[in-house]
Amino acid sequence: MARAGGITNAVNVGIAVQADWENREFISHISLNVRRLFEFLIQFEATTKGKLASLNEKLDTLERRLELLEVQVGTASANPSLFT
Repeated sequence: MARAGGITNAVNVGIAVQADWENREFISHISLNVRRLFEFLIQFEATTKGKLASLNEKLDTLERRLELLEVQVGTASANPSLFT
């Protein structure tokens, strides 16, 4: 009888160890995927910041050109004799 109980305990321990390893493997996969996601987000942020900075510079340049053209059109409208 003691022998049957010992086998049952050994089986239960084996099942518990197997379940523990499966849980650890699952947690390891989750941790790895979270780390990959975090690294992607950091890279995405850096890339996006760079692209937005470049677009902002281009937009600033276009705004300055537009302001210059507005002044030139205003000057031409106010003094049409300058262009005749």
